Order: sequence, then C-alpha cells, then structure tokens
Amino acid sequence: MADLRAYRKAQAGVQPPYFHPPYVSSVKRAPMRPLIAVPQTLSEWTGPVFGHSRIGPTDADLTKHGEEEPLGERIIVSGRVLDEEARPVRNALVEVWQANAAGRYLHKNDQHDAPLDPNFTGCGRTLTDERGRYRFVTIKPGAYPWRNHPNAWRPMHIHFSLFGAGLLTRLVTQMYFPGDPLLAFDPIFQSIPDEGGRARLVSAFDWETTLPEQALGYKFDIVLRGRAATPMEK
Repeated sequence: MADLRAYRKAQAGVQPPYFHPPYVSSVKRAPMRPLIAVPQTLSEWTGPVFGHSRIGPTDADLTKHGEEEPLGERIIVSGRVLDEEARPVRNALVEVWQANAAGRYLHKNDQHDAPLDPNFTGCGRTLTDERGRYRFVTIKPGAYPWRNHPNAWRPMHIHFSLFGAGLLTRLVTQMYFPGDPLLAFDPIFQSIPDEGGRARLVSAFDWETTLPEQALGYKFDIVLRGRAATPMEK
C-alpha cells in the first residue's frame, strides 16, 4: 500500500532563488515567466535508471583512478540520504565531482592557472546501502577563482548529484567544509536566505570515520525534501 503520510513542504527561504543578482549567471538563466508544473507519470518515477549497472569496485575511491596516488590531503566523505521522515533512501545513485587539491577541474573549459593532477579525475559514484549510507574516499579540493565579481573565489566544495528511481528524479547540491572563510563571501552559498539551510550544506568533521595515518573524515547527510531538506541547485 502506498505511504499516505502528508508531505511537509520545505520551509520558506531554505531553497536558493532562481534569480539572485550577486550570482551573475542566475541573471541570464533565471525564468522570465512563472513556472508551469508538469504532471509526472509512473514511468518517469520508475525508470529508466541511469548508470547503476556501471559502478565499478573503485568508483567510490577517487584516489584509485590513476597509476599513482593523487596529490593533496586524503579525506573520507560519508553520510546518509534520507527522506523527509528521516527514513533511508536505499539504492540511490550518488555521484560527485570536484576540483583537485590545487583548485582545478579536469575539464577543457577550466583554464585556471593551477596544475592538473594526472592521477586525479575528480569524479566518482556509488549506491546507497540498505540504511541509505554512502562513502567516498577523495582529496580535499582547493579553492579557485571564478570571475563572478572582482577577486571572486569559490570556497572548497564537492558537487553531489543524486538519482532516484528514474532520470527525472535527479537532484544536485554542493557540500562545503567547516571553518572555510570564503563561505561568507560566496554568492552561491549566500543565496540561501535561511541560516539553517546554509548550515545544512556544510559538512562536519567526523572522528568516527577518520582513519589513523590515512584520512580525515567528514559527515554530510542529505535530506531530499520536507522542512529539513538540503538546499538544492536550480
């Protein structure tokens, strides 16, 4: 039987607005007219599923994608994917992408004057388990300039993409690091009016997942909807 518990709407001000002038790109891409809700059919909720069968044994360890160890501080990022009732979201496809330790992406459009790392692709994927848990081993990303405004620097962050049962159930967000002084100056992070919403994008240092002499641990839980929802990109 379907779960008929009431869906709790997100608290006002938690999700970032489409139009936020300090974030220059939003001026050009924000909708000019009111949005129209398009009803979804059963097929859009149940399939097609993207990428689940292509996950390899080292896809969740971004330090194992080269011939040698990548440069930078090794970290472990883990957490749970939950719904609005704090129930685990099982078998969700979680993808991440990020800059390397020098603050550069492995992408032709990134021309930042920082070195590439031949042993770091910056991309990974995994599936949540029965308790909604995920885990990545990676390198702490560096900050980088992005020319949004004079002397603009993006804080250290990791992009997260989550796929549910089908292609049209994708959500994208970013994870930040505690104590980063650039957060106060970042228009993307600051576009979220609610302080609690911004706080949910900042990971927490996690002693339980920190490995002796190997990697520091960071915890980042993702709530997909409801009043405690993680802010998502628009």
